[in-house]
This record gives sequence, C-alpha cells and structure tokens, in this order.
Amino acid sequence: MDGEKKNVPSISKGLLQSEELYQYILETSVYPREPEPLKELRDVTARHPRARMATAPDAGQLMALLLNLVNAKRTIEIGVFTGYSLLLTALTIPEDGKIVAIDLNRETYEIGLPIIKKAGVEHKIDFIQSEALPVLDRLLEDLGNESNFDFAYVDADKINYWNYHERLMKLVKVGGIVVYDNTLSKGSVAMPEEGTPETLRETRRRTLDLNKFLAADPRIQISHAALGDGITICRRLC
Repeated sequence: MDGEKKNVPSISKGLLQSEELYQYILETSVYPREPEPLKELRDVTARHPRARMATAPDAGQLMALLLNLVNAKRTIEIGVFTGYSLLLTALTIPEDGKIVAIDLNRETYEIGLPIIKKAGVEHKIDFIQSEALPVLDRLLEDLGNESNFDFAYVDADKINYWNYHERLMKLVKVGGIVVYDNTLSKGSVAMPEEGTPETLRETRRRTLDLNKFLAADPRIQISHAALGDGITICRRLC
C-alpha cells in the first residue's frame, strides 16, 4: 500500500547459537533506542548484496556508549561501507566534532550519504578515498595529531590490522579507545583449521594472530566481546 513502510529482513551478524535470543536483544534493547537516521540507513543497507559487511546494530549501540564515556570529539574510522557506524559516530560526537573517515570505495559511502546529509551531520565527516596506511602516516607527519584523537574504529582489510594498530597507538590519546571489528571471524577462530571453509582459512589465521597480539600488548586494556562478528575494545594505557 502507498505510504506503508515495507518490512526489511534483518541481517543477523550475531554469533549467539539461538537466533531467537539475538532477535530478542535487538528488539528489546537495540532497535527501540536506535535513532531514526540509523534505522533508515540500516534498511537501505539491508538491500545491498554485501549487507553483512555493515556494523551490527548491537555492536553499534556499544560503540555509541563508548564514544560518550570518553567524551569523544576527534575520531578515526577505517572502513566505511555504507556509513552505519560513521553516521552513528557523527550523531554521537559534539557539533564541532570531527571524523577522519577512510575507505577505498566512495560508491558505497554515497549510498548512505543522503541520509547523513538529511541528519545534518555531514560537516563532521572528512571522507578520504584512499588506502588507510598512507592517510595515517600523513596524520603522523603533523606532530599535533599525536595523542590527539579520542576514538578509532577499524572495520577494513584484516591483513593490515597490525599496521593500523601501531599507528593508532600514536594517534589515539592515553585513555582513548580503539575498536576492531570481525575479531571472531564468523566463529572460525574456534574451529580446527581442517574444519574451516577454504574461503575463511587465511582470514582465520590473520585474526588468530591479531587476537594473540592484542592480548599480549601491554599498551592496552582489552575486552573481547561476542557482538556482531566479534569486536575487540582496546583502551590505550600508555
């Protein structure tokens, strides 16, 4: 019917064994508090063939809480896709806050851009179409950027997570937060290698290496949370 909102199927990214329990969490605690622009962007993204790449809404809710806890004003986002986590950050940080958002693919970013503009937060976003490492290195060339960011979110190529981490440890201030997505790799980290699908084996290996590295890094306090495809929250200690 005209004017009637169509139901968009929810994309499950949860690792809970019970899909019903995951839906309960979403419908009870996440969706009722999700701002309307995020609902709209989630619905638009659900129609994309790679919709599972988007940040899970329950993980996004925790990110918003973390952003508020550290009073984040300057942030970095590596990997944007359609911009769900980017819009969430822009809605959460203050009016004069800034996000350095980096992604090779502007086309997917532009899927969410009309919603970002309608939400009135585009001015907070500096979108850079590029590989991330050169951008991070350019930021570090300016000594004023060292320890001058409050928060970073990484949801990008897993091969470079370690390289991103080393640079973010210089850019994010002591007490600031870095969040890494996909650190449970569809549950493959707990599978024997021979039982892991061939398409996941390389990602599994890199994720296992990253998780061991982060767990042993004395510069950070960590929490490995089973939200979405797994997120690791790192608080810089020194």
